[in-house]
Amino acid sequence: MDSIDLFAMRESFTRDRIMLCFNGPISRSLIEEIGNALRNYLQAEQVQPSAAMDVFGAYIEMTQNIRHYASALGYAEHEAMATVIVANKEDGRHVVSAGNVVEIADGQSLLERINVLARQDKAQLKASYKEQLRKPRDAGASSGSGLGLIDIARKASEPLSASLREIDTGRAFFSLSAVI
Repeated sequence: MDSIDLFAMRESFTRDRIMLCFNGPISRSLIEEIGNALRNYLQAEQVQPSAAMDVFGAYIEMTQNIRHYASALGYAEHEAMATVIVANKEDGRHVVSAGNVVEIADGQSLLERINVLARQDKAQLKASYKEQLRKPRDAGASSGSGLGLIDIARKASEPLSASLREIDTGRAFFSLSAVI
């Protein structure tokens, strides 16, 4: 393995205002530990409590979705990896981004759903949230009812952005970003 230039990486993180970065297999305990570090950082930076909770909530929702997806599909540890970045913007907002390997069809479906949410204004997002709340939940579903993604979109100050990059036959890397 080639030597990693940590100084160059640090300079890049500083330039891009990245305050938290993780890449690797994600477990419940790791989500919690990184979440605690994120909370402490936001508190130290004196971020308004409501804004800090929104950033923390987006981080939790994204990482738990990745973990649940990998578990539901029976992915091996090296396949159940997440890439998570939380960055500051100069205007005081934060960007929460997360990505993981998905089946292409699942990624395309999720991308379509996010694109629909990205076109909605705050009133439409609120209506979508209420509509989703009223829908009966599938008793056999292993994951949530889709409220988390709508909630992130509602708290975001810009439309959600997502991408899908094919990596091999049948799989792609899905990325989601929210500006909070």
